[in-house]
Amino acid sequence: MKILKKVSLAMLLLTVGGSGFAQDKVQAPKKEEPKMEWFDDAKLGIFIHWGIYAVEGISESWAFFNNYISHDNYMKQLEGFTASRYKPLEWVNLIKESGAKYAVITSKHHDGVSLWDSKADQATTTVKHSAARKDVLTPFVGALKGAGLKTGIYFSLPDWSHPYYDVNTRTRKRYLLKDEPQRWNNFVNYYQKQLTEISENYNPDLIWFDGDWEHSSAEWQAPQTLALLRKYNPNIIINSRLNHHGDYDTPEQGVPVVKPESRYWELCYTMNDSWGYQPFDTHYKTPNMIVRTLADCIAMGGNLLLDIGPKADGTIPEEQVAILKELKRWTGKHGEAIYGTRTGLDQRFGRHKTAFSKSGKTLYVYLDAKSSDISFLGLQSKPKEIRVVGQPKSSRPLAFTYNGYDLTVDLLTAAFDEAVTVVAIDFAEKPVFDLNRTVGKPSLPGILSQSDARQAIQDVVRWSDFGANLLEGAITEDGQLLRKDLVFNSPEVKDWVMKHAEILHDASAGIPGGHYTGYSALSKDKQTLYLFVDGVPTGPIALKGVKNTIARIRIVGEGSMLSHQIFNKLYWSAIPGIIYIDVPKERLDKKMTVIAVLLDKPIELYREKVGAIESNL
Repeated sequence: MKILKKVSLAMLLLTVGGSGFAQDKVQAPKKEEPKMEWFDDAKLGIFIHWGIYAVEGISESWAFFNNYISHDNYMKQLEGFTASRYKPLEWVNLIKESGAKYAVITSKHHDGVSLWDSKADQATTTVKHSAARKDVLTPFVGALKGAGLKTGIYFSLPDWSHPYYDVNTRTRKRYLLKDEPQRWNNFVNYYQKQLTEISENYNPDLIWFDGDWEHSSAEWQAPQTLALLRKYNPNIIINSRLNHHGDYDTPEQGVPVVKPESRYWELCYTMNDSWGYQPFDTHYKTPNMIVRTLADCIAMGGNLLLDIGPKADGTIPEEQVAILKELKRWTGKHGEAIYGTRTGLDQRFGRHKTAFSKSGKTLYVYLDAKSSDISFLGLQSKPKEIRVVGQPKSSRPLAFTYNGYDLTVDLLTAAFDEAVTVVAIDFAEKPVFDLNRTVGKPSLPGILSQSDARQAIQDVVRWSDFGANLLEGAITEDGQLLRKDLVFNSPEVKDWVMKHAEILHDASAGIPGGHYTGYSALSKDKQTLYLFVDGVPTGPIALKGVKNTIARIRIVGEGSMLSHQIFNKLYWSAIPGIIYIDVPKERLDKKMTVIAVLLDKPIELYREKVGAIESNL
């Protein structure tokens, strides 16, 4: 076989598609801000969408805005909002036990119904206008502060019910600002009065704005609003939805494929497809999926703001409680690898989710599959110790091999978690990772001569992902013919290669990093995506940012057809949902399983910024 000229491994990884980081625009991080430290450390918060929309279980505010129900009939839900079984202390205990460090509750959604006793001009409140006849915001905030959790208040800038606001529904405007400037000024005074009440009554740590797309910064008088909030709390944290006057980004629903450019960010995310309580929305993600999403956010240096939608009586749906309890189990076990962590390695160094401790001296690796080992490239520092997080101190550290550049960690003795296992790699000082090493494409005979079957298969897989297919032209598509000079030292390797000839005979570089945790490859026509599955996944494997329609999914080499589910694909949004593929454990290949995903056309990937959803018609 012809040997390629030696090239920098870093350049190979950047150009052949295995990582895809060459096409990402890198923005210098913003200056660290002391007031953001608690937010940066928190990693998990709980979002609460509670309002009169829970009575009929319909979309919060959007139901009448989109003319799915009349505004009058929507507001009649005030008569059914009883909060009769509302126990704010129980809410807070559940939130704290989940491992969340802060909560954000809707004080007022776009429908204009305030959950506190607002004295602002013509305000609609649960105290004066609902069956509950009480302030339901104040006791929750009190319980939150009493538990030592940070307080976040969601506040809608628009108020589609208020007579001073210009917009009523998607198809109806009350007036034009240029025609009635004083009426608009009255509205600005109204909403700023409400923010004054919130600041004086609750002294929140964070304000979570929404709806800023309906007007410009000047029309909202956003700088004045920011100054008002800072008058009461100079360290107030604002999300990105005050016309870019905020402190952090808030991607919505879609888990980012590429790490957001903002130094600080938070994914706001539903457990099913709805923010508020909707009894007929049973499309819940499993607790396993939610834990893995949290690990995604941690690895990219962000937070997960996970939503719950209580019922009109104040009880929380059982499905949501179950997810919070699984978070309690996992966060309680893995606290050191959650709170205070910082962005991990990019996937050029290893196909795993990772994060660093605040000191930078520990690298945490988040594994959602049980495998025999994990490896990293480009490590210039020798580990001091490697261990499984959450295990007793008396547990033996994990064995590893390190040659000054490559690190392989033996996981045969590891106690795996049922959702996400965390391996901690401890160093004496901050480790250095650098791919600036000159290597050549290995010879196929050299790889096949290895006595270690797993290593040989890993090499074939890794180089296929990088776009340097070792078996191209050496095997037919059906695996019936092999090049005569090929000698396999291990019959296991030969069996695996022949079983997976479909992909290995002409595999091209896989998809960029972020879309899938693991190696991948594409067929020459780019219409079949091959996913390499190492070990035994704890749940369905996840695929992000694929725009295509899936025709079918199967296991390569044995023909089993697999089912899949798509979550967070909102019909009004261009952002693809997350594809979860169930892989039966009894059909897994002991060496390496390959999943073929047949697409409707050559693969198209979404790697753009995930932002606020400004429409849900």
